[in-house]
Amino acid sequence: MSSVERFKVSVPDSELERLGTKLSTASFPNELENSGWDYGTPLSEIKRLTTYWKKQFDWRKVELKINELPNYRVRIQAEGFEALNIHFMHQKSNVSNAIPLLFCHGWPGNFLEVVKLLPLLAGSGSGKPTPAFHIVAPSIPGFGFSEASKKKGFGLAQYAETCHKLMQKLGYEKYVTQGGDWGCMITRTMGKLYPESCVASHINMPRGMKPSFFSHPILAIQHFLTPYSEKEKRGLGRTQWFLQKGSGYRILQATKPQTLNYALADSPVALLAWMYEKLHDWTDNYEWTSEEVLTWVSIYWFSTAGVAAAQRIYYEATHPSPEGVHCTMTEQYIPHVKLGFAYFPMELTSLPRIWSRTLGPVVFESEHDKGGHFAATERPDAIADDLQKMFGKGGPAYEVVPGRGGYDIMAKL
Repeated sequence: MSSVERFKVSVPDSELERLGTKLSTASFPNELENSGWDYGTPLSEIKRLTTYWKKQFDWRKVELKINELPNYRVRIQAEGFEALNIHFMHQKSNVSNAIPLLFCHGWPGNFLEVVKLLPLLAGSGSGKPTPAFHIVAPSIPGFGFSEASKKKGFGLAQYAETCHKLMQKLGYEKYVTQGGDWGCMITRTMGKLYPESCVASHINMPRGMKPSFFSHPILAIQHFLTPYSEKEKRGLGRTQWFLQKGSGYRILQATKPQTLNYALADSPVALLAWMYEKLHDWTDNYEWTSEEVLTWVSIYWFSTAGVAAAQRIYYEATHPSPEGVHCTMTEQYIPHVKLGFAYFPMELTSLPRIWSRTLGPVVFESEHDKGGHFAATERPDAIADDLQKMFGKGGPAYEVVPGRGGYDIMAKL
């Protein structure tokens, strides 16, 4: 692996001009009367955002803000694949024994999901001290400003290997993780493949199996005897809504992503509509600003690997090689890695709590009264509080990384 270098986002002027041309010549479909969001993203919303993108949104200002963050790049090679330039943010705490934390995003998210967490996890030296974290937040391969493999078969095992090697490259032999969506599955895979290094994971989209008497007899008895709570019943309802009315995208991206990608790569309006539907439907009435929406969409439009690359994770994770990791394997029991779960009412799959305990040694759980799929963006306070409680003094995963408890010497006295 090559040395770590500072990275600066700089989209060529020609790409900005190409985007402007495509927005100016965009065509829009008609829509049915009073259809709202039932059929997908409303025409009025897409026209409004397209006009804003074309006339008001300033990517160069966004670039300036991104480049104020601690951005880096390093070449990493997964076994059997070419070396890739991987972009990541790395906020090192002033606390020398801060806890190394890998933050892993999913689709249609990006590395900026971590930004609201950065000041909350820096540690506190006044009042009641909170643990400090060294935070690493990559653009996972094929997303944002990271390159993608040109070869078939770059699946969950390779995403996990890339993230693991990144942490090793930064000097973090042992570390903890946080993630939702694909970030959950990638970090779960890291725990499966590298349990000696990935020692604990906090997850905001736990997806366990209903306990059976064959695999989890004690949990199965508890499940049989314990009725679901009202929150759990509502969660099952949300899960059914997602499976029946909100998951068509997943089937497309997991079966024929290339066909879909002709539209997404050619039309920024198509990409906007494809992503914005998810930002709207997957959150708990989060008030997305036009700037936020278009920043997220622009990161995909200007991505280093091209718009098409990000969707392919769905195919590779469901069509692995014989030695690869299928996404369902992340829903099975993985020993040795301590687990913490955050439950949000508008998460896409919200299953009974006892189902989640089939995933591994659960040491921490939290219930939140508001929040959805993009928890770090919608409820950074909740994610930060969870991490501080799980890994702080008195927490069930305190000093899980030996010698890195998260507090300076004075705080320990």
